[in-house]
Amino acid sequence: MNKKDIKTIVKEKYGKIALQSDSANPSGCCDTSSDCCNVDYTVFSENYESQQGYNKGADLGLGCGIPTEFAGLKPGQHVLDLGSGAGNDCFVVRAIVGESGKVTGLDFSEEMLAKALRNVEKMGYENVEFVAGDIEEMPLEDNQFDVVISNCVLNLVPDKKRAFTEILRVLKPGGHFCISDVVIQGELPQKLRVDAEMYTGCVSGALQLEDYQKIIQKAGFQHIKLHKQRRITIPENILKNYLKGSELLDFQKGSTGIFSITVSAEKDTK
Repeated sequence: MNKKDIKTIVKEKYGKIALQSDSANPSGCCDTSSDCCNVDYTVFSENYESQQGYNKGADLGLGCGIPTEFAGLKPGQHVLDLGSGAGNDCFVVRAIVGESGKVTGLDFSEEMLAKALRNVEKMGYENVEFVAGDIEEMPLEDNQFDVVISNCVLNLVPDKKRAFTEILRVLKPGGHFCISDVVIQGELPQKLRVDAEMYTGCVSGALQLEDYQKIIQKAGFQHIKLHKQRRITIPENILKNYLKGSELLDFQKGSTGIFSITVSAEKDTK
């Protein structure tokens, strides 16, 4: 698939998830009867309920980590959340940066943005905003944010080099990012990598961990730190949609793995 097709698929898929969560299944991504979600995203997600600022209505179970745990956030900071969805991480950030801080969420799904705006209106926060935009070409000024976070989104971005270059641009000198994402080790079977549903299910767009770290370094970041790495177990009923017989057994027993990671890096102070 070309970049335009990938973005169209991701936008449509997450738009359906936002609409579905508003109607038939307000507490989660999708129900089993819906066509909006053929991937069980909860195999990637972590439990947010103990996080200060957590809002159940903003948690669609689409993350693969809790980046705020390692982001070193402080009161008064301006924080950007890439692929902010319904606002889950933004509201956790807001609880940390406080009234003197500011939180900006960026997303390109109109449906997700609408849901996030409804959520922030209900909560009455005046220092949380949501902006429409593409991570590869953010409609944001240079040197604007103290910290950038993201949760299981950059793996869906076709041009990851461009994404990290943009993150560097919008960070203030001395600022840093903390991102949770999905990476792989070894070679995924081709059927998993090319299928559109698995692309928006956080697998097919994932890079090798080593390549992911190289992109961060080449973008100009320093002090790269891997805070957490967790192996993801894809349920057999999902894998059977893509792999059959000996192919499935080889994948399950092999050294190839799918991992969620949380990684941070800093922008030079100059």
